[in-house]
Amino acid sequence: MPPPPRRTTLKELATRLDISIATVSNAFNRPDQLSTALRDRILREAKAMGYSGPDATARSLRTGRSRIVTVVLSESLTYSLNDAVASELLSGIAEVLDAHGHTLLLVSGRQHSNRIPDSASMADGFIVYGLMPNQKMLADLPSRHPFVTIDYDLEGCPTVHVNNEQASYAIACHALAHLPQRPAVISLRLTKNPCNGRVTDEQELLTAAQTITRHRLQGFQRAFQEHGLDPAGVPMWNIEENTFAVCVPVIEEILDLPDDKRPNLLLCMSDRIALTALTLAEQRGLRIPDDLRITGFDGIAEGQYRAPRLTTVRQDSVAKGRLAASMILGKEPMSTKWLETELILGETCPSST
Repeated sequence: MPPPPRRTTLKELATRLDISIATVSNAFNRPDQLSTALRDRILREAKAMGYSGPDATARSLRTGRSRIVTVVLSESLTYSLNDAVASELLSGIAEVLDAHGHTLLLVSGRQHSNRIPDSASMADGFIVYGLMPNQKMLADLPSRHPFVTIDYDLEGCPTVHVNNEQASYAIACHALAHLPQRPAVISLRLTKNPCNGRVTDEQELLTAAQTITRHRLQGFQRAFQEHGLDPAGVPMWNIEENTFAVCVPVIEEILDLPDDKRPNLLLCMSDRIALTALTLAEQRGLRIPDDLRITGFDGIAEGQYRAPRLTTVRQDSVAKGRLAASMILGKEPMSTKWLETELILGETCPSST
């Protein structure tokens, strides 16, 4: 069996190009230090010579840095890549990492193994994103490297948030200005035990320390009180997964109630829930917003491209990702940051006339 072909070295590539080894290294590791033209020239020659870049393992052993940033997701990879909010956030992270020559490694907190893969443990830093990450996996992450969390609080770690309570309060106050008021809340993974349906008094809710959706509920409930409604008397349904298929049976249950029992306002904790409700309501011939008003949360593009446009809270998920990645790379101070939200008034719950 012939021996494997010898690997082209960094020095040989630099000699061929008649530039320094450091300049060639920057093309792979610190692209922001070079002009686009010079980096493209180096990469073209590297490809021609069969040089794929510095060996990551050797570099990690030599420098103590792998130039890998691991993102720990609370959901499966398939779900996260298909979810508009998670996808936008990952895009923001990748944008910053790409600009500074780092690699993005995704790990799902829902994978069958409770242990983090060895490749992930080599990372220079960790970004933890989601409602309820795998606690055992988090405990296995090497504590010597920096951590940043998004939409999740981890003791001693900086986090990137929006003010979910205040944003939900604002959109609920807007919606409750309409009369008559017969609101209902559709929450997202808010019960301690799985529940895809009506939430009863016997079901225990997760705390605000465990999920951001509890903050959203608190905002709704504050608005109810200020508008003369007893929060305990407002019915709530819970969704276990923010997908169309999982939302459908819950929303069908609500929309198929008798006319005098059916809510005329749905305060939804995500745009995906709200858009599912909008689609199913239209299929039933309900007039939006005359028969039913709907609000969402997230501000995904789909809700603004269709008619009627969704009334919602927009959070900048791309900016969240950029900020978290910048902190991990030392480009921003490691401190908790709060990003602004925007109330978007669409036709599903317009202003009072």
